[in-house]
Amino acid sequence: MSAPGAVIARSPVGGDSGHPGRDRSGIGSIVAQVALGLICAGYTTGASLGWGSRELALFMGDFGLSAAALTAAVSCFLYARAHRGSDRPAWLLFAFSSLMAASGNAVWGWYEVVLRTQVPDSSVADLFFLLFAPPAVVGLLVLAKKPVTRAGWVCLGLDAWLIGGSLLTLSWSLALARTTHFEGESVAQAALSLAYPLLDIVLVSMVLALHFRRSQANRSATNTAIAALALTVLCDALFTSPLLRENYASGQLLDAGWFAGSLLLAYAPWGVRRLPDSSAAARGPWLHSRPVAGSLAALTPYLAAAVCTLGILYNVVEGRRVDRVVVLTGCAVVLALVVRQGIMLLDNIALTHELAQKENHFRSLVQGSSDVIMIAAPTGILRYVSPAAAGVYGREADELIGSELASLIHPEDLGAVVHEVRRFLAASPADEPTTRIECRFRSGRGDWLNVESTVNRHQGGLIFNSRDVTERVRLQAQLQHNAEHDPLTDLPNRALFTRRVRQALSGRRSSDPGTAVLFIDLDGFKGVNDRLGHQAGDDLLVQAARRLQESVRAGDTAARLGGDEFAALILGDGGREQDARETQVQEIADRLRLTLSRPYRLEGGNEVRVAASIGVAFAEPGMEAGDLLRNADLAMYRAKAAGKDRVELYAPQMQAEVVRRTELAARLRTALHDGEFALLHQPVVDLATGRISAVSAQARWRSTQGILFTPAEYLRVTDDGERTAELGRWLLEEAVEQAAERAGIGHRTPVSIRLSARRLLDRSLPLGSVESLLTRHGLPSGSLIIELADSDPGTSLDELEQRLVTLRRLGVRIALDGFGSGHVAIDALRRLPVDILKLDRGLVEGVVESARLRKITRGVLRIAGELGLQTVAEGVDVPEQVLALRAMGCSHAQGMAFSGPLDEYRLRRALVRDEYPLPGAVPVRAGNHPPFRSNTETPVPPT
Repeated sequence: MSAPGAVIARSPVGGDSGHPGRDRSGIGSIVAQVALGLICAGYTTGASLGWGSRELALFMGDFGLSAAALTAAVSCFLYARAHRGSDRPAWLLFAFSSLMAASGNAVWGWYEVVLRTQVPDSSVADLFFLLFAPPAVVGLLVLAKKPVTRAGWVCLGLDAWLIGGSLLTLSWSLALARTTHFEGESVAQAALSLAYPLLDIVLVSMVLALHFRRSQANRSATNTAIAALALTVLCDALFTSPLLRENYASGQLLDAGWFAGSLLLAYAPWGVRRLPDSSAAARGPWLHSRPVAGSLAALTPYLAAAVCTLGILYNVVEGRRVDRVVVLTGCAVVLALVVRQGIMLLDNIALTHELAQKENHFRSLVQGSSDVIMIAAPTGILRYVSPAAAGVYGREADELIGSELASLIHPEDLGAVVHEVRRFLAASPADEPTTRIECRFRSGRGDWLNVESTVNRHQGGLIFNSRDVTERVRLQAQLQHNAEHDPLTDLPNRALFTRRVRQALSGRRSSDPGTAVLFIDLDGFKGVNDRLGHQAGDDLLVQAARRLQESVRAGDTAARLGGDEFAALILGDGGREQDARETQVQEIADRLRLTLSRPYRLEGGNEVRVAASIGVAFAEPGMEAGDLLRNADLAMYRAKAAGKDRVELYAPQMQAEVVRRTELAARLRTALHDGEFALLHQPVVDLATGRISAVSAQARWRSTQGILFTPAEYLRVTDDGERTAELGRWLLEEAVEQAAERAGIGHRTPVSIRLSARRLLDRSLPLGSVESLLTRHGLPSGSLIIELADSDPGTSLDELEQRLVTLRRLGVRIALDGFGSGHVAIDALRRLPVDILKLDRGLVEGVVESARLRKITRGVLRIAGELGLQTVAEGVDVPEQVLALRAMGCSHAQGMAFSGPLDEYRLRRALVRDEYPLPGAVPVRAGNHPPFRSNTETPVPPT
C-alpha cells in the first residue's frame, strides 16, 4: 500500500474526537440507558413474581402502566415545545397517543383497584385504547421521508396495504376468524373485538413500511420511537390472541412489555445522542449508504405478498376451508402487488432514461474538461483517470489507471502531500469539505509538472481534480526573483540582502562574531556617468557586479543596494578566533577594493578607472540587522571622508560622531534665527605700503556652548541646501550693511564676500537683489568684491560669464578664489571677467621651502600681471612668506602674518591705524601699487 493509500485506509472520516461536549452528552446518554434498563428490569421482575399480592399487582398493572404512558406523553410534549424542528408535530402526536393509553389504563384501574369490580366488555377505556393507534400512525407518517412524486405516494399506500393485507390474512387464518364467531356477543362487541387487532395491524404495517423511509434528521430518536411503538403493538397482538385474553389479569408479565414501550418512548427524544442536520447532510455518502437496508426495503412488499400466499396455501394443504375474507384479502394483495410492480416498472424506465442523460452529461463534462479528474481507492491505487491526462500529463489515462498515486508524486513533495491528506481526512466534512494540494507530478516526457489539485472525499477514497500550473509557478518564481534582485546586475537588492542578514543574525550563526557586512561605494562613478553617458555607467556597474560576485564565496551574498553602492555579506565559519577572523575579512575587503579598482573597458573602447571605498562592520551577539547595516554604512562614509579608495572598520566612536553631527546640524538650522552667527573681517594688506586695501568678510557660528565654528566646520555637517542659501543671503546683507556703516564714518575700504558659482547662478539670488541691496545701504560703487569659489565641473560657464558681466556693471568687482588648485581654473580665467586673482593656500604654504613651488607661483603671478589682474595671496602666516611673495610680484596678501579675523570694534581700530609693518620694507613711492580696481570698472551711481 502506498503512503497516501495507508492514510486513506486508516484515517477516520470525521468523528467526534476532540469535542468534550459530545463526550459528555454520550456519557449522559449511557447513564440514562442504564437507568431505563434498571427500571424496566425491576418492573419485569415484580410482574414475573406477581408483585407479592393481588392488590399490588392490580395497582402496578393498571396505574403503573398509566404512569409510564403519562411520562411518555409529558416527555414528548415538552420536547416538542422546546424544539421547533420539522418533526415537532410527530412528537405532539406521540404525546397525544401516550395520553390516550394513560387514560385507558387509568379507567381500567378505576374499575379494578378503586371500584374492585370487573371491567365491562365495553367501557370508556376501550375508547381511549382505540384512540391510541391513529395518532401514532400519523406521527410515523410525519417522521417518514415523504415521497416527492405521486407515484411515490401511491407506492407508499400500496406497501402499507401489502403489509397490512398479509398480516390480516395471516391473523384471520390463525385467530380472528374464530374471534368473530363468539356466541352471545352483540355486533358492537364483535366490532370492538375486531377493532383492536385491525388497528394493531395498521400500526404494524406503518411501522414496517416506514422503517426504511425514516427521515435522516434525528435518526436515533426516530429509531427509538419506532422500537417503542413496535413493542407496544407486539404486546397488543399477544393480548388480542384468545388464549392470552381469556387468562389475562392486570399485573402479569405482559404488562412489562407495555411498561417498557412507554418508558422507551419517553426516553426517545431526550436520551439518545442526535446527529445535527448539517453533519447528517455533509456525511450523507458515508452514514446513509446502507445497501442491506435498501435491499430489505425493496423486498418488504414482496415478502408481505409471499406471506399472504403462504397463508392461503397452508390452509389448502391442511385441508381447511379457506375463508372468503382470506381469499378477498389475498386477491387484493396480489392486485396491489401487480399495480405496484407496474408503477415501479414505469418509474424505473424513467429513472433509467434520466440516469443515462445524466451519465452522458457527466461524461461530456469530464472528457471535455481541461482538468484531470482522478479517483484514488482507499489503498492509494488510481481507479479512474479522465482522458484529459493525455493532454496535461502526456500520459494516457489507461496507463495511469492501476498505478499507485505515491509513485507519480515527486519524492520531496510526498511527505507534505501525505501530511495534508491525513489532516484533511481527520477533519470534519462539514467544516472542511475540500482541500487543495500542490505538488510536482511526473509527466510522460520524464519531467516534473507543477500540479494543483482540489481534493474531495469519495466512498472512503479521494477525488483529485488536478490542473497543470507549471507556467504559473514559473511566473511566480520569476516575479519573486524580480522583486528581490536588481534588474541591471541581477544581484540581490536591498530587501533580499537585508533579509539574508537578518537570517544570518537569527539562525545558528547568531552567536558567531565572524559574520560581517561590507558596504562598497564606487568613487568617481558619477564622473563616468556625466562624461560618457548613462549607458557607459550601466556597463561599468554590470562589470563591477560581476567582479564582486566572483570575489565572494559560494555561501556569501553580494548585492547592489542602489546607484553605485554595493554590499557583501560574509558569513562566519565559527572556527577562528575573532582577531584572526577580522584579519581575514579585512583581507577580503582589500582584495575586493583592488579588484573593483582595476580598469574597466566599456563599450566603445573607453577605458576608465574608479576607486572603491569599503566599510566593514562585524556582527555582535544580540545585534539587529538594521544596526549591522548602519554600522557598515558609517564605516564606508568614514572611508570616503578619509580620502577614498580605502577600507575602514567600524568603531563605536563613528556612531558618536554621527550623533554629534546630527545634533550640530539640528542646532544649525535655528542658529540664524536665534542670532548665533557673527561676522568677522580679515584685512587684505598691500605688500608695497602695508596699508589695508580691503577686508574679507567671514561668518562664524558661536554655539550655545560658546564654541566658535568656522564655515569649514559647520557647513560640512549639513546637506541642507536651503540653510546654506539662507546663510549666504545673511552673509551678503550683513557684510554690505556693515561696510555701509563704516563708509559713513569715513572708512571706504572695500569688503569681499566669498560665494560659490552655484550660489551666483541660484534663482533665489536675483540680479535686482544685489542692486537694491547696494542702493538701500548707500554703498559706493567699487566697495563690494565677490570672490568666486572654484566652480563645479557641471556649472555652465556661459551662464556664469553672463551673470558676472551684469554684476560688474553694478560696480561689483570679481575675484577668482583658490587659483592653482581647481581643474577648471585656467578655463575660468580665460573666459570669465575677473579683476583679482587669489592664490590658493597650497601655493603659499610651501613657497619658502620648495623651489619647484616657487617657480609655479612665480609663473602664476606673471600670468596675472600680464593680464593686468591684482593678486592676493591667502594664508600668509609667516614673514618669510611675505618676503618671498613680494619678491615674486604678488601685490596683496592676507593671513596671520598681519592679522587674523577681527570683530567690528577691532576692525575699526585697525582701519584707523591703516598700516601693518612689513618685514624688510623699503620706501616705495606712493601710487606704485594702486588700490583694488576693476579692469573695466564703470561707476554706477546709487539710484
